[in-house]
Formats: sequence, C-alpha cells, structure tokens
Amino acid sequence: MRTPPSLDIDAILDDRGTRIIVCCGSGGVGKTTTAAALGLRAAERGRCAVVLTVDPARRLAQSMGLTELDNTPRLVHSSGEGKLFAMMLDMKRTFDEIIEAHADPERARQIMANPFYQSLSSSFAGTQEYMAMEKLGQLRRSDEWDLIIVDTPPSRSALDFLDAPERLGRFLDGRFIRLLLAPARAGAMKLLNAGFSIVAGAMTKLLGAQVLKDLQTFVSALDAVFGGFRQRAEMTYKLLQAPGTAFVVVAAPERDAMREASYFVERLAEERMPLAGLVVNRVHLSPASGLSAARSAAAAEDLEARGEHEMTSAVLRLHAGRMQLAAREQREQEHFRSAHPTVPVVQVPAMSEDVHDLAGLRQIGELLAS
Repeated sequence: MRTPPSLDIDAILDDRGTRIIVCCGSGGVGKTTTAAALGLRAAERGRCAVVLTVDPARRLAQSMGLTELDNTPRLVHSSGEGKLFAMMLDMKRTFDEIIEAHADPERARQIMANPFYQSLSSSFAGTQEYMAMEKLGQLRRSDEWDLIIVDTPPSRSALDFLDAPERLGRFLDGRFIRLLLAPARAGAMKLLNAGFSIVAGAMTKLLGAQVLKDLQTFVSALDAVFGGFRQRAEMTYKLLQAPGTAFVVVAAPERDAMREASYFVERLAEERMPLAGLVVNRVHLSPASGLSAARSAAAAEDLEARGEHEMTSAVLRLHAGRMQLAAREQREQEHFRSAHPTVPVVQVPAMSEDVHDLAGLRQIGELLAS
C-alpha cells in the first residue's frame, strides 16, 4: 500500500485562521480524549481554546482535574499567552437560555413550566444535536476564544448534529404542528369552523382536553419565540463549511469503526465540510516487530515440546498474539486507505492505562503531533 499523507496536527493548531475543530467518529473510539488533548496542546502553543463536549460521561472533567463541567466554559489550564477552557453541554440549560433570550420574563416562565417544553428540552430526539449546534454558534459569536474544539454527541451517527436543524425544521413545519397553530393564527372566529371543531374533538378524545390545551399553548409559544431557530442553525451550518473549520475523524483500528470513518469522510465530502484528516486511536504496535507471529508461535511450540523455559514460551505466545492483532489492525487501516488514499492519517499507539489527568492528555497530544 502507498503510504498515506501524514496528518500535521501542529500545523492545524498553529494556523490562526483555524477557528473550529470538530472531532467526529463512532462511539467509544476516543473522541473526547482526542478533543481534550488537542485543546491542551493548542493552549500550550499559545491559543485561547475552549473544548465543548456533549458526551454525558465525566471523562473530560476528570482528565482535566475538575470535579464537574457544566454549560459555562471554565478555565482549566493557562500556559503563557495560551489558555484552555472546557465545558459540557447542558442540553436543557441551553434550551432555557434561548427562551430567556427571545421572550419576556413572564412568557419565558410560562413556556418553561409547560410540560411539553420540559419533555422537548430534555428528551426530544435530535434536541441534543441541535443544542450542540446552538452552543457552537453562541461560542463563535462571542469571539472570546480563537479556537473552539467540539466533541460531537455520542449518537448512533456522530454526524447526526449536521441533520438536527433539518429534522427540527420538519417538526416545526409538520402537518400536526400547523393544525395546532391554526386557531391562534386564524383568530377567534375561526374557532367555530366546523372542520376544525371535528378535528379538535377527535384530538381531545385522543389526548384529553388539558393535554391538548398544554400542547397548543406550547406550540403557539414555539411559533412566536423560536422564529430564529432555523436561521441560527443555517448560520452555524455555513460556519462548519467555512475555511476556518477543520473536521478530524477519529476511529479505532477495528472493522466497524473504520467503516464508520469511511462513511464520515464521504458524508463530509457530500456536505462540502473541510476534512483535516483521520486519527486512528489505540493502535497496537510491537517493539519487536522483526519477530513474526509465525516464528514466535513456532519457537514457543518447540520450547513446549521440550518442556523447557515455560516463561519464555509464554512470552513468545503473547508476542505472537500481539503481532496477529497488529496485522488485523493494519489490514483494516489498509481498507480505509485504499478507499481514501488522499486523506491524511495519524496513528496514536494504545496506552497502557486510561488518560486521567493533564499529563496524560499532554502525552496524547504529543503522540498526535508526532
């Protein structure tokens, strides 16, 4: 296989024109750790960076020595001119902030007390991804940081956040929502319309009078308050397509993760999103790569047949397994490279233990840049 171009992480971090880095990939491949390591390395190279994670796990907070992260960026590390801030997306709090920004206090109180709002803001499908887009837009508009690093949601597809605005738009434009809005938009006289009365009667039987009233109240507020929802989402979407954004796809050297990485690369190309390259995490390497798995297994077998050097035999068996694993991982990476020969790649060797502090993140950053 032709050697792929190398992903130059430091060139990306040092480029002041790069304002947003989005780490995407399937679940469990190390996106959160990669995002945090990039943020720390950027800060130590003079950038004022903020890491936005939407992973509900607390790994990022723990690795940065914080007891918790919340919806407010917190200073984690300062190094000369560089600073690192971190925050964890609070989906409901972000939704509340939008209400508070676009409604008077009394109307905001009514909306936030509505049971349908409480459900939508905490569990509606796609809300987390949409709020990640909202928060990214807020951070960028504030212009307090010269680099924003986004750790994408742990959803089935890590690019769901690209689809969230469209899904929310379909929800707001749906026939059911338009029907609920009809009385408020048409005026009191239209309430007597026979056609609507029939439909309303059926819906009341189905949902109950109070539930229907709550739903209509919520939808009316949604229509009045959230007019800028789609506009802001479209602005953020265009921001993701701009030259100042770099997408970093993160994968493990396993079949499913590498296939998902291929999908991400292709999807980003379709959406005209600027791809920086691929990070392959937790790659197994051996310092004794000159000793093949076959030769190691044969030597172990010979020692076992003679009943000699049990410890040596066990080590040879362990090495043979390690080399076989490395060969499988190499094959999976070669499949990706054959499909995407021009995508820059960097490998990060598997660590002997989990990253749990700034020193560990610093080591990951050095490996990313090596």
